[in-house]
Amino acid sequence: MKVHIKTIVCTTDFSDFSNRAIPFGVALAKEFGAKLYLCHVIDLSSVAMYGEGFSDPLMLESKITDYAHEHLQDLIGDADIDWESLTSVGHTADEIAHIAKEKAADLVVSATHGRSGLKRLILGSVTERLMRTLPCPMYIVRSLERDPAAPVMAEMKLKRILIGCDFSTDSDLAVQYGLSLAQEFQTELYLAHVLEPTVYKDMLTQAAGVPDSDREGLRDQLARKLEGMVPDEAKQWCTPETVLLAGHPSDELTKYAVVNKMDLIVLGVRGHSVMESLLVGSTTDRVVRQAPCPVLSVRPKG
Repeated sequence: MKVHIKTIVCTTDFSDFSNRAIPFGVALAKEFGAKLYLCHVIDLSSVAMYGEGFSDPLMLESKITDYAHEHLQDLIGDADIDWESLTSVGHTADEIAHIAKEKAADLVVSATHGRSGLKRLILGSVTERLMRTLPCPMYIVRSLERDPAAPVMAEMKLKRILIGCDFSTDSDLAVQYGLSLAQEFQTELYLAHVLEPTVYKDMLTQAAGVPDSDREGLRDQLARKLEGMVPDEAKQWCTPETVLLAGHPSDELTKYAVVNKMDLIVLGVRGHSVMESLLVGSTTDRVVRQAPCPVLSVRPKG
């Protein structure tokens, strides 16, 4: 089933790395004929970045809001799309989730540093929280620290898409989004399943005494299952390549994306319970931090 994207929310905090999300939001809005809301959340707890004091909070908020709207206009330039600037005051993740719900967004586009360790806990927390609280999928633009600052409106490249499939309902939805993007942008499509040692331990270990024919039979079965995830109507315009990898999913998907120069990784993300929000070691979280390209984190709209 083709996914219809009619409303996109793109976020920026005006930093160089955050602004890199904008060309992706513009390109996606143009390709799908969607309306783009370009938004900036004013976090008054860190308002010093605007070079003002706290003597008159209401006047300060008004001045910052005016500045934000002007700067959003400058950033998007003369993009030939239907778009609107939005500003909001509050905690970043909460406000973005609220805007996405209020505008019935089909997609949120945002950038992340993708750092690890303590820096990730500080700078990546907004992205990780949004992945579980947004009412829609999230297109996460990676901004690697080693990259020099790039032009804000640099062209979005989308030629190869990798979809991670674990045969869950989450990955079924990821396939739908991956197929829709592949059709819109006329890209190559790759469906990958990772055989985890903890799940396929006996089948992956030569010493287990499992005949080679059984291992090949398992691989053939999984390859057919991957192929079966693509609807017949999609096969009229798309011939996805199925890929079977072995190891830890986040590591293997990331390595495959690097070696094969993927432009996007699409993954399903599970719900937003408190316990799941604490699982920062999940496959999607790890891939977002390690990937050499943007990641589309897909969850059911709601």
